[in-house]
Amino acid sequence: MREEMMDSLETQPSDREQLRDQAICRSVLYGAISLGLHYPTDETLSVLRTEDSRLALWDAASFLAATGGAEDARGPSSERAPADLVARVQDWATKFDSLSLEELLARFEKLFGHTARGTVCPYETEYGQEGLFEQPRQLATIMGYYQAFGLTTRTEERERADHAGCELEFLDFLCRKEAYAIESGDESMGSETRKAQRLFLKDHLGRFGRAFARMLREQEPDGFFGRLGDLLFAFLTWEYGRLRIEPGAVVLPLRSAEDDAVPMACGGKEDLIQLGVPR
Repeated sequence: MREEMMDSLETQPSDREQLRDQAICRSVLYGAISLGLHYPTDETLSVLRTEDSRLALWDAASFLAATGGAEDARGPSSERAPADLVARVQDWATKFDSLSLEELLARFEKLFGHTARGTVCPYETEYGQEGLFEQPRQLATIMGYYQAFGLTTRTEERERADHAGCELEFLDFLCRKEAYAIESGDESMGSETRKAQRLFLKDHLGRFGRAFARMLREQEPDGFFGRLGDLLFAFLTWEYGRLRIEPGAVVLPLRSAEDDAVPMACGGKEDLIQLGVPR
C-alpha cells in the first residue's frame, strides 16, 4: 500500500501532505549531514548552532521516526528502531557548542587530511575492489545523475563528485524537488525524483555510506564527527527500510592505491562541498 501511494500523487490530501512533509524532513537531514562534512568555517558552524537549525533537525527526525520507514530494513533489530534517529540527532547537536572552530578544523584535518586516503575516506569510488577503469566510469555515472537534474560540481570548489558531502547534497536536492512535485501535483516529476533517489542511494551513497559512517564513529566515537557518523548510519538504515533496498555493507575495503587513475583536486581551506546550477 505504501509503495502504491509513493508511485502516484493521486492520493487523499492528507496522504499527499504526509508524503510532502516526509520528503522535506529527509531533505533537512541530508542537508545537515552534508553541511557537517563541509570543510569547517565560521559560517557552517554558525548555521549548525542556530536555534532554527536545531529545531529543524529535531522536528525532522521526530516526524520521520513517527511515520515509519526503518522497520522494513533488513538487519539486526537494533539498527531498525526509528527512534534511533531522534537520539542520534540529539547526540550530534550536543557537540555543536562544545568545540571552537580551531578544534573542529584540527579534527577535520586529522580525519580527512589533504588526500583521498585520509584516516577516513569520504570518496565513494575509493571503496571496493574494482579494476583500473571502473573508478572513472563510476565518477562519470555520478556526474550523469547530477547533470540529469541540471546540477554540476562548482568549479571554484574543485571537489570530486563522489565525495559523501556532494552525494548527500544531491539527495537533499532530490527530496526538496519531490516535495515540490507533491505540492504542485506534478506526478511525472514526483515519479522521476523518487526513482532517482532509490537508484542513487542503492548504487552510490548507500553502497559505501554505512562503511564510511562506521569509520567516522570508530575514529572519533565521542566527538563531532563520530556523532555525525552515528546519525548518518542511522539515517541510511532508515532509508534502506523506506525504499526496501538491501542495506549497504558496514565494512568495505579500499581499492588498491596502485590503480589510482583519478587525480585529486584539493581545494583550499575556504572551500565548501557544493553543487550548483551550470551557468
